[in-house]
Amino acid sequence: MKTTFLKPAEAELDSAVEYFESERRGLGFGFQAEVARSLGRVAQYPSSYQKIGKYSRRCLVHKFPYGVIYQHREDKNEILVIAIAHLHRKPDYWLSRES
Repeated sequence: MKTTFLKPAEAELDSAVEYFESERRGLGFGFQAEVARSLGRVAQYPSSYQKIGKYSRRCLVHKFPYGVIYQHREDKNEILVIAIAHLHRKPDYWLSRES
């Protein structure tokens, strides 16, 4: 299954990786690896995660206070990543990105 990021979601991932890496060497890459594992779980079981918007679902990232907000587009066999959202900041800020 193809995984596509919206530009803002890609920027959020890059920003979080940079932040964690600045806090402790290797932590940013650890975060990136956990996000990749979350995306792997989503690709395997796209409908099993909590529905949190009209079309969106959230998969939690292990070890970090983040969630992968995504939409499963069955017709395109695609996972569209809407946000890499910090779970303790501005809830639902990504809702305007839903299509």
